Amino acid sequence: MALRTRIFSAILARITTPVEEAGDFKTLRAERRRLQATAVGRRVFGHTDKGALTEEIVLGTGQRALVHRPHGAIGPLPCVVNFHGGGWVQGNPEQSVWLASRIAVRNRVAVVSPAYRLAPEDVFPAAVDDCWGSLTWVVEHAAELGIDPQRIAVMGDSAGGNLAAVVALLARDAGGPELRGQVLIYPGTEMYDRWPSEDRNADAPVLTSRNMRTFVRLYLGEQHGTEDFRASPIRAASHVDLPKAFILTAELDPLLDNGTRYRDALVAAGVPVRYAEYDGAIHGFLSLPGVVPVASRALDDIVGFLREVL
Repeated sequence: MALRTRIFSAILARITTPVEEAGDFKTLRAERRRLQATAVGRRVFGHTDKGALTEEIVLGTGQRALVHRPHGAIGPLPCVVNFHGGGWVQGNPEQSVWLASRIAVRNRVAVVSPAYRLAPEDVFPAAVDDCWGSLTWVVEHAAELGIDPQRIAVMGDSAGGNLAAVVALLARDAGGPELRGQVLIYPGTEMYDRWPSEDRNADAPVLTSRNMRTFVRLYLGEQHGTEDFRASPIRAASHVDLPKAFILTAELDPLLDNGTRYRDALVAAGVPVRYAEYDGAIHGFLSLPGVVPVASRALDDIVGFLREVL
């Protein structure tokens, strides 16, 4: 683990309230937004690429979204629909601006980062419904947005990686929209099973085993125990005919095995998969480029994958 990552992790442990001890989630989310907006927050979370134009729109779901495009781009552009992380309980599109805006510039694409309803106020499957609705709305309004509806990929990190995987399954089952690829960044793919990486990294920075279990209980609410694939995409009856995937995991992440097990499920179903594990990386590292140096290499890898599929 890089020195700056160690320092950040130590400070984070001192100043943040674990989700299992939180009571007022609205206040917790507001504090996160304020931190992101500070000079220190911008240094940690990164800032929008200078070559990107960013605007906020409202989707048909009623949720807002940030749309990143390269300066001077003439459409229609390929599009990446990107779902933020945060354990289905917190998070926002702004936390992805470093990654999303750089992909927009380097791949010459539009990146749409929608918000979605969060637990515990809105439990499963509210987030799934919003993310599916965001994807279909973007495709239906392609001309208005200046995008090519035949060149679409989905992307997400952590809980957003879960939602991206679920949306890819829903698109396959619905017969469209046809997706060119799915980028799953340290995704949560299984709600209940405990795998070795969770024990190995039970008290890791950013995400602990206790955090994981609390997020799942808050997200599923009274449906805790469901085997619905929309909660655990690894439990889908079939993974055949899904779009080509790029799965990224972090060495020091309790969710690492969620990524490797999903990789294995896709490979077994004949889905082309690219896989990368980043040494010394912690959960959430692609939202923390200022303190996790390997984020830049992971960005390069995502850009390369999207260049191939879009």
